[in-house]
Amino acid sequence: MFGVDFSETFAPVARLDTIRMLLALAAQKGWNIHQMDVKSAFLNGYLEEEIFVEQPEGFIVKGMEEKVYLLKKALYGLKQAPRAWYSRIDSHLLGLGFTKSLSEFTLYFRKVCDETLVVSLYVDDLLVTGSSMKQIDNFKKEMKDVFEMTDLGRMTFFLGMEVQQKQNEIFICQQKYAKEILKKFKMEECNPSATPMNQNEKFCKKDGAAKADERLYRTIIGCLMYLTATRPDIMNAVSLLSRYMHCASEIHFQAAKRIVRYVKGTIDYGLRFCQVKNFTLHGYSDSDWAGCVDDMRSTSGYCFSFGSAIFSWCSKKQEVIAQSTAEAEYVAAAAAVNQALWIRKLMADLFMEQKESTQILIDNQAAISIANNPVFHGKTKHFKLKLYFLREVQKEGEIQLVYCKTESQNADILTKPLPKARYEFLRQRLGVCSSKDKEEC
Repeated sequence: MFGVDFSETFAPVARLDTIRMLLALAAQKGWNIHQMDVKSAFLNGYLEEEIFVEQPEGFIVKGMEEKVYLLKKALYGLKQAPRAWYSRIDSHLLGLGFTKSLSEFTLYFRKVCDETLVVSLYVDDLLVTGSSMKQIDNFKKEMKDVFEMTDLGRMTFFLGMEVQQKQNEIFICQQKYAKEILKKFKMEECNPSATPMNQNEKFCKKDGAAKADERLYRTIIGCLMYLTATRPDIMNAVSLLSRYMHCASEIHFQAAKRIVRYVKGTIDYGLRFCQVKNFTLHGYSDSDWAGCVDDMRSTSGYCFSFGSAIFSWCSKKQEVIAQSTAEAEYVAAAAAVNQALWIRKLMADLFMEQKESTQILIDNQAAISIANNPVFHGKTKHFKLKLYFLREVQKEGEIQLVYCKTESQNADILTKPLPKARYEFLRQRLGVCSSKDKEEC
């Protein structure tokens, strides 16, 4: 009803972080991930309100032209359809004995006789994995009894991601999508670039260069943004150039084309998750300092891994202007800790609770000191209150900030452009590699 719940059409979908985490866990546990699709999903939703529609053209009943239909189920195009479908599938999964994660509303889990079954929902696509193939087959039958389903078997293609599943190893990439980008912008024959960005180049809003075609620039950046779903190696470059969507110049446009040229040379690169001996959640947090020429704000970067490839990462401009490198690193660490706490909750939901502290590696000892004790009062008295929760989570033992040398800081690649040798070294440490690469994890 307009003015009451007319805009309540929200239906949650799985985060890419969650999907990649499930892939990493499946590779570690040796689980298979299967995919199912619900046919005409939105037609299965039950409506909670009375909705009337006019009789469609060509199907008007003679003598009753003034009458309308009362909908019993949702239709495609109806504002409430996504929400109605989510409510239907949610109640059905809960009725099957699943428990819904409070940290990720599209993640469901069930444990029967020490056998774990996990379901991740993305609109009408269901990813199903678990420790027992028998449980997966039973779940498929339970779903087919109620909904018209397509069983796609082992997951091979999902949201533009190509998935290769082997024993204790899963490789994901977007090679097909990358080729479509090259074709779309007529760059199939371009010369590859060794890195996505020139190390010495600084961008600003008013660089004096001619204005670029903003529509074309936004299209390129939008395409590259989706490519970052499996390519953390271009995350920083794409994030940086996305700041100039509304004022793109020819300099920004050429920088965007350089990223595409880099993609051309690494067309089959992706992330390889595999089984590791020391399976434990850990992360890296880093920041540059005053890297943005326009407002002197810094860029935060973090990434998380279970021991093989990273499954969660971020490169984002900070909301505050840091007055020192220690403050910039501290703000970045606060963002990383938030993510770590969320991942720990998901792991607990999936019966993989991590008892020990999650280590987050930082290459700034002053930031660690500030997080541990109320030191450097003169340099920290202006900090926002929300940043001080770092001390609390460390005292509780959930998170531990650990110092690492700059050379070993994996998140460095997410905060600034780097020289070729350093860039390739960190890219390998992130777990980004070619599909043809046979190296062990």
